[in-house]
Amino acid sequence: MATYLQWRRFVFFDKELVKEPQGNDGAAPGAAPASGPAASKFLCLPPGITVCDSGRGSLVFGDMEGQIWFLPRSLQLTGFQAYKLRVTHLYQLKQHNILASVGEDEEGINPLVKIWNLEKRDGGNPLCTRIFPAIPGTEPTVVSCLTVHENLNFMAIGFTDGSVTLNKGDITRDRHSKTQILHKGNYPVTGLAFRQAGKTTHLFVVTTENVQSYIVSGKDYPRVELDTHGCGLRCSALSDPSQDLQFIVAGDECVYLYQPDERGPCFAFEGHKLIAHWFRGYLVIVSRDRKVSPKSEFTSRDSQSSDKQILNIYDLCNKFIAYSAVFEDVVDVLAEWGSLYVLTRDGRVHALQEKDTQTKLEMLFKKNLFEMAINLAKSQHLDSDGLAQIFMQYGDHLYSKGNHDGAVQQYIRTIGKLEPSYVIRKFLDAQRIHNLTAYLQTLHRQSLANADHTTLLLNCYTKLKDSSKLEEFIKTKSESEVHFDVETAIKVLRQAGYYSHALYLAENHAHHEWYLKIQLEDIKNYQEALRYIGKLPFEQAESNMKRYGKILMHHIPEQTTQLLKGLCTDYRPSLEGRGDREAPGCRANSEEFIPIFANNPRELKAFLEHMSEVQPDSPQGIYDTLLELRLQNWAHEEDPQVKEKLHAEAISLLKSGRFCDVFDKALVLCQMHDFQDGVLYLYEQGKLFQQIMHYHMQHEQYRQVVAVCERHGEQEPSLWEQALSYFARKEEDCKEYVAAVLKHIESKNLMPPLLVVQTLAHNSTATLSVIRDYLVQKLQKQSQQIAQDELRVRRYREETTRIRQEIQELKASPKIFQKTKCSICNSALELPSVHFLCGHSFHQHCFESYSESDADCPTCLPENRKVMDMIRAQEQKRDLHDQFQHQLKCSNDSFSVIADYFGRGVFNKLTLLTDPPTARLTASMEAGLQRDLLMHARRGT
Repeated sequence: MATYLQWRRFVFFDKELVKEPQGNDGAAPGAAPASGPAASKFLCLPPGITVCDSGRGSLVFGDMEGQIWFLPRSLQLTGFQAYKLRVTHLYQLKQHNILASVGEDEEGINPLVKIWNLEKRDGGNPLCTRIFPAIPGTEPTVVSCLTVHENLNFMAIGFTDGSVTLNKGDITRDRHSKTQILHKGNYPVTGLAFRQAGKTTHLFVVTTENVQSYIVSGKDYPRVELDTHGCGLRCSALSDPSQDLQFIVAGDECVYLYQPDERGPCFAFEGHKLIAHWFRGYLVIVSRDRKVSPKSEFTSRDSQSSDKQILNIYDLCNKFIAYSAVFEDVVDVLAEWGSLYVLTRDGRVHALQEKDTQTKLEMLFKKNLFEMAINLAKSQHLDSDGLAQIFMQYGDHLYSKGNHDGAVQQYIRTIGKLEPSYVIRKFLDAQRIHNLTAYLQTLHRQSLANADHTTLLLNCYTKLKDSSKLEEFIKTKSESEVHFDVETAIKVLRQAGYYSHALYLAENHAHHEWYLKIQLEDIKNYQEALRYIGKLPFEQAESNMKRYGKILMHHIPEQTTQLLKGLCTDYRPSLEGRGDREAPGCRANSEEFIPIFANNPRELKAFLEHMSEVQPDSPQGIYDTLLELRLQNWAHEEDPQVKEKLHAEAISLLKSGRFCDVFDKALVLCQMHDFQDGVLYLYEQGKLFQQIMHYHMQHEQYRQVVAVCERHGEQEPSLWEQALSYFARKEEDCKEYVAAVLKHIESKNLMPPLLVVQTLAHNSTATLSVIRDYLVQKLQKQSQQIAQDELRVRRYREETTRIRQEIQELKASPKIFQKTKCSICNSALELPSVHFLCGHSFHQHCFESYSESDADCPTCLPENRKVMDMIRAQEQKRDLHDQFQHQLKCSNDSFSVIADYFGRGVFNKLTLLTDPPTARLTASMEAGLQRDLLMHARRGT
């Protein structure tokens, strides 16, 4: 039981008298004339009001004259005659424009129920859809209360004899409605209310002595006795969903709340209750202090008409009195248009307008009632921003009072709305660090912290040396539960010296770089760092080895080299038995890791040799570095046996074929380390025969010079000339080598004899006997060549003379055709026939069948065509000077090349267009003669 004595009182409602609308003369129908000018300002209801209700935008009144009045929001009062005598009860439905009334049309106890459809009209008045007697039996009794279900399927009427009738079915029609007695008792019925819960409909029945409920939506109407305390008329009401639709019974001692099957809480509100009403979450009670039994409501009502009455508006959720005022002779309390309206016996209407939420909160703030303000804001469904503002003000109030623990709890409730820096600045003092820690913890749990907040919280933990809280903060179960910036946390923990905690965060949240930094730079645990890298995925392992490889190589070279071998061949993370070892591995670019071995040549050699053996297609840099390393070792080695082994390894590497594309680099390396065998090998591979020759010449290796000429003289004949010049400059006795060189020069005709003589003239030791054999053989060959050339010239002259004679005969003498057979079919020649100057004759039909043109002999045409093609080719090649120069340079017999091009006409004198016509004619005749001679020579051969 809750007593209201501790409940605070507030003025959350504004009270004012309802004024008449402008233009109204102020006289209500049936009302007495107003006296004085001020009397017409306020609305005055008709006298004799007996019953009131509200709904559908109007206040509804019934009077002793049988009229029903409607007061809409415009305050224009209208009415109609509903009964002949009086109206005793009204019930306005909230969801339908239907009005149920009980009244009397004749003297005696014979109440009638009328159902009005306010949307339809009958002669200007609302349409009465149904009339039936309220008393079901023959015994006369007075109606005490009335209620109608919003679905129009139930209507209950209570009587003073303790009975209750239930109309089930469509209450607006007789044929679809059935009336039956639901309840009989010994005490007057003072209140009825329907409650809908899902598909179940309950009916609360309260008398002066008890409270009970019925289930009217089913059969048999089961009844539940709820209490043995009752209430007077109009002292019961049904709450809204904020109080779970509980049935309120206002007794003189307490106010009780009921569920359909049990009694709920009760409140000890003193005073004799006259009216109970529910309005927007508030319980409205009209009472008076003088104790009067509820039964007197039926007997001594007139004697109470002049009493002072108190109207209290209770907030049951927040437990305070929202408004309290004294009225004279309250008729009823109605709720409409968002306000409460109190009707008094003098016809006045008092409006109680609830203040807005912000005004109510400000009133509470002034009294420092922040808890009550918070509860009020929640019940009024204030948004989160508004609540956060209240929490902030409450926190500021507590902080100013020195209650820092309470203040931080209120500030915590503002998280997400209030800027965290506002709160943090208040608790930066070292003595309040535990309050700041609590706030920051909540800020992180709600995932609203930034990196600075994380830094501050971790510093708080370290200042407090609260390792348990620190571990609880960082050791979350999953990534989704992390409410802070992990990288910031690692930095702070590392700076504070909490290396194990920082490592835990870095490992569990895959901050590999931070994990390795701490292990290598702070803890110096190189073995663990290398093991961690070996567990990483390929990309992270590769990048971290590039970053920390030098440090690891310096401290643990063998293990680091082993990891690099795996990383560059077939890397698979070491997942300690949890991974798929059959999955295809990855491999890094081994060339990129060479700088790691800067100070570890032994490990570098092992790494490079491993890569060259296991992965032959390694990058070129691997082989370049390996060659350089082997040459360095060879150059600095003093043990002959080891040096020979290193020599063989270097040569083997050069012969592996990996330096074809980087020939210059390999050659430079060999020259830098004076590795002569490698230099000569590379010269030979690069076809640098001149360099090979010069090398042997510099070292005066005569036999090697001749050997080079013998091996490569075919590809580069000038080597023999250089060899001859080299031996010619030597003052030693080199007759043997000079003779070998001259023999080859003579066999290949590489140099003119005169040039040979001039070359050897520089050698003081070379005598004529050295070149005697060479000169004799050369002169003999030239004599033979001269004889052959003279014979060929004589033959060409004779042939030319003969051809000229034939041409002259063709030009000057007639040609006698004596052929008797066709040159194609070999048949006897018959007319018509075709004859050519070449001596061939044809039948005309054979000639037409086989000839390609009328001017050419079919038999001579193939041979003539070859000759013409040769002539055209010679003409096209006249301007090929580059080709001529190349052939002249490469040929052993330069004279024959010149003669060939001379024959093609390259050196002929150009005939200019400005020459006289006779000169051009002569030139053309000479060219024609040359073609005729050439064609004749071809046929003769």
